[in-house]
Amino acid sequence: MQKIFITGGAGYVGAVLTPYLISKGYKITVYDLMIYGKEVLKEDPNLSVIQGDIRDKKLLSKVMPGHDIVIHLACISNDPSFELNPELGKLINLDAFEPLVEIAKKSSIKRFIYASTSSVYGIKAESDVNENMSLEPLTDYSRYKADCEKTLNRHVSENFVPIIIRPATVCGYSPRQRLDLVVNILTNLAYHKRSISVFGGKQLRPNIHIEDMVRAYQVLIEAPKSKVSGEIFNVGYENHSVLELANTVKKNIGEDVKLESIPTNDNRSYHISSKKIKNVLKFDALKTISDAVTDLKIAFEKGLLPNSMTDEKYFNIKRMQSLKLK
Repeated sequence: MQKIFITGGAGYVGAVLTPYLISKGYKITVYDLMIYGKEVLKEDPNLSVIQGDIRDKKLLSKVMPGHDIVIHLACISNDPSFELNPELGKLINLDAFEPLVEIAKKSSIKRFIYASTSSVYGIKAESDVNENMSLEPLTDYSRYKADCEKTLNRHVSENFVPIIIRPATVCGYSPRQRLDLVVNILTNLAYHKRSISVFGGKQLRPNIHIEDMVRAYQVLIEAPKSKVSGEIFNVGYENHSVLELANTVKKNIGEDVKLESIPTNDNRSYHISSKKIKNVLKFDALKTISDAVTDLKIAFEKGLLPNSMTDEKYFNIKRMQSLKLK
């Protein structure tokens, strides 16, 4: 049974990825600060949970040996949370990265999968933004992600397989819910306020359903080394405009939901091509944006996300402000 070490495994994606990989026969260790609580992970004989900071080299050196694969999800996530404390963002997202990779190599980790971001491309005019295009990150958050990609690929060797994944914005339900991502924001507003404000609307945003996101990690875990070592893969579903996303939400939540268009100066428009992962690894997204909206609607109806408009735990920047993490 292969053992997988997931940093940030109690986060938004991690809380879905962890039980999914356990169900596929893997033994998982989650290494996480647990700032959103341990209860997002259900106890399981094939799950070990370690509360730790990825800057803690001593602890990592102690707990990482004995694993086969690292999936590195842990970071200060999204631009606003990062900008709240740029120094902390740099320490966690950039400075801690190479030591983590070096500890992984010393621990005889065979495969290291790094969650980068599709925002490393910046704004591109081309219709198909693929993995060979130049990176033009617009923020420190995406700049450091790009720097980490370069660092990781310097470490490729016969016994160490680095893989970089550049996901679209993830959407849908998770036990560690985020409601500060575009589809999730719109669904929360539509369900509870029966009204959505769309700033601009023509800007493109690539998204991917959280269940497809976790399937992509499984594909990267199981792919032959020759197809993935030192490779980069975009992972997305479709590129929709913000207005199209809002209309999808309205269609699934109710025709009574009002859409209000508000002019904006923020015309950042992102789009990516996910042809490479389809052609090379036969991975295709199976879930739609409508599925993500419906999953969230069901979660609201079942009371799984209480106080979803106000509780800080659903909003990274609010939790970061309140914790004053150092």
